[in-house]
Amino acid sequence: MDIGRRVKQLRIMNDLSLEELASRTELTKGFLSQLERDKTSPSIQTLEDIAEALGMSMSDFFRDDTDAKVVFSLDDEFTDEQEGYTIHWIVPNAQKNRMEPILLELKPSARSKTIDPHEGEEIGYVLQGRIALCKGLDRKGITVRKGQTFYLQGNEAHYLINRSSQSAKILWISTPPIF
Repeated sequence: MDIGRRVKQLRIMNDLSLEELASRTELTKGFLSQLERDKTSPSIQTLEDIAEALGMSMSDFFRDDTDAKVVFSLDDEFTDEQEGYTIHWIVPNAQKNRMEPILLELKPSARSKTIDPHEGEEIGYVLQGRIALCKGLDRKGITVRKGQTFYLQGNEAHYLINRSSQSAKILWISTPPIF
């Protein structure tokens, strides 16, 4: 890894000048300039200070995001068929990300698994059919139709139920990953 290039890239992404980064790290502007041009190498402690000033851990600093896949196709999808519903994991290994999207197919008269309370948020978009969003002790739920969106905090247990005679499809995204 080109450490100097990475420092410069992250400094620019954080909208910091060399002088501002120098101030945050208690390093000299000259040292940082030489580092960015690969004229010098930092100690581990210095690199930790720079990473911290850039708002990241050392593992984040060394993570190579350049090869991260950004477009996914049906070939990437993993399908999990359960009784009454099918989950399509449309972004492989999404558990490592901050968000986890799934495509949920609910058969008629079926319900999703119950999502236990968590410290996050969820958003869902009904692509086909009609569902009820049931939260806490409310078994009736809130009706959400094709073309409508639900957005909720994860602070209480909830699930989706399809009370109609037609299948429903929902794009459901959670943060952090919970599915």
